[in-house]
Amino acid sequence: MPTVAVSGQVWAVTERADDPYRSRRDRLRTVAMLPLVVSPMAGGVSTPELVIGACAAGACGFVAGGYKRADALDSEIAAVRAAGVTAFGVNIFVPGKPTTVPDATAAYVTSLEPDARALGATLGDPVWDDDDYDAKLAVLAASAPPVVSFTFGIPAPEVVRSLQAAGTLVLCSVTTPEEALEALRVDPDGLCLQGVEAGAHRASLVNDNRPDQDRSLRPLLAAVRRRSLVPLVAAGGVMGPDDVADLLARGATLVQAGTAFLRCPESGAHPRYKAALSDPSTVTQAGMPGASNWTTITRAFSGRRARALANIMVRQHEGAPAAYPEINNATAPLRAAAAQAGDAAHMSLYAGTGFHAATSRPVGDVVKWLASAVRP
Repeated sequence: MPTVAVSGQVWAVTERADDPYRSRRDRLRTVAMLPLVVSPMAGGVSTPELVIGACAAGACGFVAGGYKRADALDSEIAAVRAAGVTAFGVNIFVPGKPTTVPDATAAYVTSLEPDARALGATLGDPVWDDDDYDAKLAVLAASAPPVVSFTFGIPAPEVVRSLQAAGTLVLCSVTTPEEALEALRVDPDGLCLQGVEAGAHRASLVNDNRPDQDRSLRPLLAAVRRRSLVPLVAAGGVMGPDDVADLLARGATLVQAGTAFLRCPESGAHPRYKAALSDPSTVTQAGMPGASNWTTITRAFSGRRARALANIMVRQHEGAPAAYPEINNATAPLRAAAAQAGDAAHMSLYAGTGFHAATSRPVGDVVKWLASAVRP
């Protein structure tokens, strides 16, 4: 078993002639010239321009399918392909179950009414929906993108088999070794391991609170790699070239970064969102105690655990119940009004722990910088 030195330690890197995942790993590595993935960031951040720029620079850009109708997803895939991009990914959300705490959800939504009134907004109904999942699967079946990743759950085995038969590589997003084992039962082509350092929603397979649910990326990568040779995409807290080189040396097949690209000109993040990343003090309220330049995990905006800047909305609404997408649908008008008003204190400013290092350089420049420590 060969070894590689990483940060003063020696980590085992398994190589076997009979590796059952060798061909899948080789295929995944050929999706992009560089072993770098630009995260799918739903809600308008991952624009076609961001995906196109990432792919042009040698990374694998991802079309974010969450929070949009199937026809909009189809249009974005077409826009990326029209730009000459042939290697890219698409991410969609697997629908979960309706909340088991409807009364707590209703009470929480009621508690948000003063915030909504202050912004001139009317809260939406806290209803469940499936994010147009079946229609999006039909789009993927027809368009056969090179890679498809699933978040918030595991697709049915027949969905995986159908996409693979069309030539698409399938990835499942997980956050613990136990979730990795569960995902491997549908035989995906790889796993995306999301460490707790990552920004935005936790990719957990279920929307509840569990012991040991927040694993740091490197221990998570080590734990899963010890158990399986499946190709792994490592995500969470990737903000510099040393992070990329380190994770590859520890056994990742590809490395995924998202927060590093939030401030890029191609990013669809709101200008106040981008400004808050460079100066987080702008999102706090005068006289409010506590540090402002950190992130925390919150359910305040969506009812699902997500890492965000700790702005006023997060800090004043720590008791949000597990109710996704019900709370996400209820707060949509509030968040839209906050964005229109440029009120970063009530916007969902999703970001990873290393957000201070995000720059406003073009996506292509950030891609090349992150991959600069990778040896050919």
